[in-house]
Amino acid sequence: MQVYTHPACLAHDTGPEHVERPARLSTVLRALETAHPDIDWQPAPRATRGQLLRVHDEALLATVLETAPHVLISLDPDTILSPGSGEAALRAAGAGVAAVDAVLEGRTQRAFCAVRPPGHHATASAAMGFCLFNNIAVAARHALDKHGLERVVVADFDVHHGNGTQAIFAQEPQLRFASSHQWPLYPGSGAHNQTGIGNIANAPLPEGAGSAAFRAAWQTELLPFLDAFKPQLVLISAGFDGHQRDPLANLQLDTNDYAWITRELVVIANRHCGGRVVSMLEGGYDLTALAECSVAHVDSLRW
Repeated sequence: MQVYTHPACLAHDTGPEHVERPARLSTVLRALETAHPDIDWQPAPRATRGQLLRVHDEALLATVLETAPHVLISLDPDTILSPGSGEAALRAAGAGVAAVDAVLEGRTQRAFCAVRPPGHHATASAAMGFCLFNNIAVAARHALDKHGLERVVVADFDVHHGNGTQAIFAQEPQLRFASSHQWPLYPGSGAHNQTGIGNIANAPLPEGAGSAAFRAAWQTELLPFLDAFKPQLVLISAGFDGHQRDPLANLQLDTNDYAWITRELVVIANRHCGGRVVSMLEGGYDLTALAECSVAHVDSLRW
């Protein structure tokens, strides 16, 4: 089991009041170091321009990498660019690429990317929702293009719908995307009828939904959808903001739910692709819940 991270991800400065703050990552790293002193830590490399351009437009790369702000600037009401943001974004996206390489080249069976900024809201052309580059999409495209895979799945259990990932891959027959999320909620996408070319499955959950509804959605809809594809690689957008302690949404999940869904995804990976899983940190804004859920997630990846 490898964990990819980089100090540059702590230098993405979103300002003193922003919920997507450096303390999120430092909390996760401390919790994992304490719980798993034997983890194989790996430095996240920078994503290359070519890797980013597989899923993003030149204009977005220019915005994130060439703006070079001296103070914080807002790309939208939620998404901040700081002097350290470009490097952090390169390392966050590069972590997923390196983890995919390690898993597909047999150097590890599973990997977790403990990085920020998160990624699943970023579209081909726009940073949004705290996200600069779409880290999981960059990783998935790398698996398809460099490694020649034909069947990759992305499971997203963040409380917010991964609109960027869905949009990037909605017409891609070699990838299936499955998401559970609170709805209605930012960013407003993720309805049942958004199915792409039959490669997208969404399970919107109402405000206040808890463990029973979450597990039922995955057991009856999303896990069978992914399992039937017989994936050669399982990717996870691991957001823990559906936890009942989280301030940004109103689902009532607990730490055990995240351990459970991770194990279920590992079962699919074990069945079809030698257990190969790469997970990337997305949301989670209560530090206590984030620490607990990250440890439970990694426990289950090691299961």
